Parts: sequence; structure tokens; C-alpha cells
Amino acid sequence: MKKVIKSSIFGSTNEPHTIIIARGETIRHFTIRPWAGLLGGTLALGLAGSYLLATSYLVFRDDLITGSVARQARLQQAYEDRIATLRTQLDRVTSRQMLDQKLVDGKVAELIQRQKALAERHDKLVPAMQRAARAGATTDSDPVMDRDDQDLVKSEDSDDFYGIDPIITGPTTSTRKPVPRDDKTKTTIDKAELLDSVDHSLNDIESRQAQQIQTLSNTAYESADKIMEALAATGAKHVLDDGKAGSGGPLLLANAGPTSGLDTKLADLDEALARLEGAKALAKAVPIANPIPGMPVSSPFGVRKDPLLGMVAFHSGMDFRATSGSSVLATANGTVTAADYNGGYGNMVEIDHGNGLSTRYGHMSRIVVSVGEHVKPGDVLGKVGSTGRSTGPHLHYEVRKNGNAINPVGFMTIGRQLAAEL
Repeated sequence: MKKVIKSSIFGSTNEPHTIIIARGETIRHFTIRPWAGLLGGTLALGLAGSYLLATSYLVFRDDLITGSVARQARLQQAYEDRIATLRTQLDRVTSRQMLDQKLVDGKVAELIQRQKALAERHDKLVPAMQRAARAGATTDSDPVMDRDDQDLVKSEDSDDFYGIDPIITGPTTSTRKPVPRDDKTKTTIDKAELLDSVDHSLNDIESRQAQQIQTLSNTAYESADKIMEALAATGAKHVLDDGKAGSGGPLLLANAGPTSGLDTKLADLDEALARLEGAKALAKAVPIANPIPGMPVSSPFGVRKDPLLGMVAFHSGMDFRATSGSSVLATANGTVTAADYNGGYGNMVEIDHGNGLSTRYGHMSRIVVSVGEHVKPGDVLGKVGSTGRSTGPHLHYEVRKNGNAINPVGFMTIGRQLAAEL
């Protein structure tokens, strides 16, 4: 029976294999056991598999890393783009805010300057109004910019507007508290609204100042004209109306701004008040008042029957019936030129009023002024009596122009017409 031979990779597994390596004259040989060859092949296959697995892992890992790096790069680029966009928007907003702040600061500075100008004009207007009140050219309107009733705007109510007078912004109450503002845009809008309100208030104040000054000027001119027209009948003339006064000077064009316009109105008001004061001063130098107010006339000026002789005679004055001891008043500004007994006049006082006008007061029981004394309307000259050529207690009153007796009725009529103006 034939024995079956089992084949294997290395031949018989029971016998070793010899490997001969020849190189030149050098010959080398190795003997490998079958199990050692099998072990070496297994190790080689394991190493090869491990190498392939490791290579595949590294390649796949590189792809993952590359993808992750690319994704991170894209995210970083997106963030950088977003940051750049936000930075651009922030720069734009900051620039806008800086521009708005500059505009606000400029507007605030302008409004403060306008307020100062209004305050200066108010300081000029107050004495002018006081002067107008003394002259009688008053209006029913309230004074503009009464500082006593105003408080300064609090700095917490308006951050950048400290020192602006509520003359401009209007009065504020002490209970008003600042409202927290987190939105800068809203704050800017509020400031813009405040500036608009301040500007409107300034315009309103300027308008009211100009209107009040114009009203005072018109009132003063009208009163002065009325007085001068009434006094024209007496022939009295103001010292400045002598036809010699002139005016002139270099041509300096005024600015068209509101300041120069209001200053011009103030100058016009000053001229109007000067004219009114001059007219009133002239009126006070004309005997238009009543020497003994409330007493009736017992004998008029002109031709009459003489009370003592019963014949027709000329009466150079007016007789006022009054009780003995009643006060006799001066009818105009003037200087006493006579204060003594004077024949038929009895105790008489004569006053020179200028402009050729003089007055006489006769039959007084007592004289209380002396020659050279300056008197004004309403000053007591003496007491009613019946001295001289008289039939009883009364006052004989004369008005003379350039030494000639004229009817006092016309003067007293003018006095009644001008009573409201004086």
C-alpha cells in the first residue's frame, strides 16, 4: 500500500528548509523550520494589515481634520465679516452721534447767546418801561421776561442745557423729575425737541418784546401828538421845536438781524418817550389846570356889569365862588413874580410860566408863597378871601399872554381834554 504524502507550503512540515544565498564567492545558507516560516508569514500578513488599516485611518483622519479646519475657517471668516460689519455700523453711528452732538452744541451755544442778548435787551427794556410808566405811556400787556417768576432749568432735566433760562423754555415745576432714558436715539430726539421748543420760545419772546416796544412807542407818540395838538391853540412851543435842531452823520447801515432791529425799536421808543416827556413838561408849564377844583364860576371872562358901580366894564379874568380859607392852587409850573397886596386885586400872586404866559390869583386872604419861588401844578399859593375890590369871598383868576388878559376857559378846556394823558 502506497503512503499518501501531504503537501504544504514549505513542503514537508517535518523537515526543515534550507535557504542558500550566494554572492560572489560567498555562499550563505539558512535553515528555517516549517513552524518558523509559518510564524513569519503570519507576522508579515499582520503587519501588512496593520499598515493598511493605519494608512486608511490616517487618510480618513486627515480628511476629517481638513474638513473641520475648513469649517472653522469659514466660521471664523463669517465672524470676522460680521465683526467688520458691526464695526462699520458702530463707526457710522458714532460719527453720526458726534455730528449730532456738534450740531446740538452749536445750537445750544447759539441759543445761549440769544438768551444773553434777550437778557441784555430785557435790562434795557425794564428802565424804558419804567420811564414809560412814569410818562403815562403804559400798556395792558404783562412785562416781558419777568425774572422773579422764573427758575433756571435744572441740569438733570437737560444734560447739555444747564444755564438756559426758562424765560426761553418756559417755567418748570419743582416736582418734575428726570425720566430714565436708555435709548440714546430717544435722548437725541428729546434734546432736538427741547432745542426746537427753546428756539420757538426765543422767537416768541423776541416777538413779544418787539410788539411791546412798538406798542409803547405808538402810545407815546399818540399821547405826545395829542398833547402838542391841544397845546397848539395856546401858542406854547417846546424848546426843541425852534426850527434850529438838525441831524446828520456818516451812513452806517444797520444789520438785518433781530438784535439790531430790536435795538432800533428801543431807540425809537426812547425818542417817543422823550417827545412825550417834553410834551408833558410843556403842558405842565401851560396854565390848563383849575385853580380851585370843584368850585363854580360866579363871573366869566369878558364884558359884564361891574358889581360895585353897576356900569358895563371889562372883566379880565374869571371869578370862582368859594368859601373863605379854601386853598388856591397853582395851575402850571412857573416862578412867582409877585406875592403882595396889589390895589383892586387885594392880596395877589402872579406866576410867570414862560412862553409869554402868566397867571394872577387875586382877593386872597393869605399868601403862602414868596417872590422867586418855583411852583408846580397843585402847589398851594394862598387862601381864598375878599381883599381888594371885592364884594365877598371868591377867587379872581387871570391868564395873560404877553401881558394881555385872555379867556382862561380855553386853557381849562384843554386841561380837561388832556386830563387822561397827563
